Amino acid sequence: MTNRFFDDLLSNPINRIILERWDALALPDCWLVAGCLFQTVWNKQSGQPPQANIKDYDLFYFDASDLSEIGEKKVQAHVEYVLADLNVTVEASNQARVHLWYESYFGYPCSALKNSCDGIDRFLIPATCVGVQPHALYAPNGLDLLYQGILTMNPLTPHRELFERKSVSYRQRWSWLQVQ
Repeated sequence: MTNRFFDDLLSNPINRIILERWDALALPDCWLVAGCLFQTVWNKQSGQPPQANIKDYDLFYFDASDLSEIGEKKVQAHVEYVLADLNVTVEASNQARVHLWYESYFGYPCSALKNSCDGIDRFLIPATCVGVQPHALYAPNGLDLLYQGILTMNPLTPHRELFERKSVSYRQRWSWLQVQ
């Protein structure tokens, strides 16, 4: 299933180029995560172009030595420089500082994360808990739920209202997804 997943996500040319430029990004404990991965798979399963309606491409990195917003903005500027010609939004988020802003943004507290994978573990829907590096996959819940299109609430982030909003949004784009 891992090979199939990489084949699917690399069919999106933006994902492929980001991973090709990985060394130039040079971010600590960095993972390409979230919608650009699972939405590529769901687009392919729905017969849509792999990159259709993907709002942004997310990079999680972990740098506990700089928890400042300014530091994160510098990293963002570097990412934008390396990937400028792609003409897509790529957002870099320092997982070491998530606990500083999470509650004000989402309305729920979040304890300090230990690494980038800790952030991936906490996506609202287990099927979407995926991250990749050029030669690595992190999928703590496996890939079956993703390929089956099963949306369940993550016990690590049991925020029903946020889960329901996210599920509705996904089902508007991929009506075959199942909420359980």
